[in-house]
Amino acid sequence: MAYDLPSLNGLRAFEAAARNGSVKDAAGELYVTPGAVSQQIKTLEDALGTPLFRRVNRGLQLNEAGAALYPVLRESFQSMAGALDRLKMRGQAGPLTVSVMPSFALKWLVPRLGRFRERHPEIDVRLSASMHLVEFGREDVDIGIRIGQGNYPGLRSHLLMREKLYVICSPKLLDGHPPLRRPEHLRHHTLLHDESPRQWQLCLKLHGIEGLDASRGPVFNDAAMVVEAAIKGQGVALARGELVTQDLAEGRLVQPFDLSMPNDFATYLVYPEAVADWPKVAAFRDWIIAEAEGEKQRRSEGTRQAGGDDGAFSGAHGTETAQP
Repeated sequence: MAYDLPSLNGLRAFEAAARNGSVKDAAGELYVTPGAVSQQIKTLEDALGTPLFRRVNRGLQLNEAGAALYPVLRESFQSMAGALDRLKMRGQAGPLTVSVMPSFALKWLVPRLGRFRERHPEIDVRLSASMHLVEFGREDVDIGIRIGQGNYPGLRSHLLMREKLYVICSPKLLDGHPPLRRPEHLRHHTLLHDESPRQWQLCLKLHGIEGLDASRGPVFNDAAMVVEAAIKGQGVALARGELVTQDLAEGRLVQPFDLSMPNDFATYLVYPEAVADWPKVAAFRDWIIAEAEGEKQRRSEGTRQAGGDDGAFSGAHGTETAQP
């Protein structure tokens, strides 16, 4: 909606002159000359087609039109000033609201959030875990953590991690009936899906595994539920590496064999340019980037010690050595 308004300078000059009852005092408040204030008021009166003041003994007195306009402007300027003050204070203090996918919050961020609290006890983090894609500026969110391809127009973004997809399962499936020791054994087990069942189809095709209907199996609308179902032994999952690091390290999950595939999507930290210099935003940004980089280095060191490929888990059957 377009607003047909006169010059803001004229409105400010009128409001200041009406409040002070003096062009000179208004000029001092606005850091301009009295002549500039008078000219701005004259321009406003011309735009409105009516005088707003009566000149009385070197002073100003609102006429009927001015008296009708002044309280509306005063309330509007007070409201704007209050909103701007609250916005400035929000950048310096108050909680930091982070929008994040539920799966990433549960499996990666929450287990590490205590370290941020230890480093920045003055910042209270509020996690908004939702599949909803927030609109910065319209919603009370400072930072977002998103899974995508890095194209976020109007936002500053930082790549946190780019993980492969790994085949994982409960250790009790390894020697079950039937066992799960080789890729061809997958045809005897339930495949667990998130809302992208095509991932299993692509993975099996990539590794030349045939004779398996990759469209079958339960579907969950969040990746953390897929991982939890795998932990409970309900089937075999194809999961992003960052979601299963802790479960692999603690033995709740294993890689039954060395089978993975590239992931078209990566994890990004995003926020509007307008909040980039807020201390609490900068503190969280620096911390989470360091956490992601530290895990990448630990993963790489653990992989080299195990003789695996750089950037992958240390191998099958729960031999992950890197700690989160």
